[in-house]
Amino acid sequence: MFDNVFESLRKATEETVHLQQEMLKKWVSFWPEFPSASGPWAGQVQQFQKKWAETVNDLLKRQRETAEAQFEAGLKNIDKAFRLYDVKNAEELRTKTSELWQQCFNSLRQAFEAQLRDCQTAMVKCVELMTKTAA
Repeated sequence: MFDNVFESLRKATEETVHLQQEMLKKWVSFWPEFPSASGPWAGQVQQFQKKWAETVNDLLKRQRETAEAQFEAGLKNIDKAFRLYDVKNAEELRTKTSELWQQCFNSLRQAFEAQLRDCQTAMVKCVELMTKTAA
């Protein structure tokens, strides 16, 4: 019974890691490449790189916080799963199992929504930095 839950959580975690890797590849591709750091625009380049590094650092902090919250929710759900032995009958088991599944999926949904918001925030900051640097 729990094998399906753990398999679903494993797959969701793998997809989350894959999504994060793909997002990081995209973000790194936005980093401008310049032949040298001299010239009249060198200050703008350094300013852009500094702001972009701050943005990525903030994003990684939020990702860590999201991962910690997701891990904490997972631990709570596992604890609740092990407490299912207290049930008195099949109907109560069905109800509690259904509630547990709903909580697990809500936790995953919240984590994905937080990651999506962080990605959108990073893209907005990237566009802002690119337009400010170009101006």
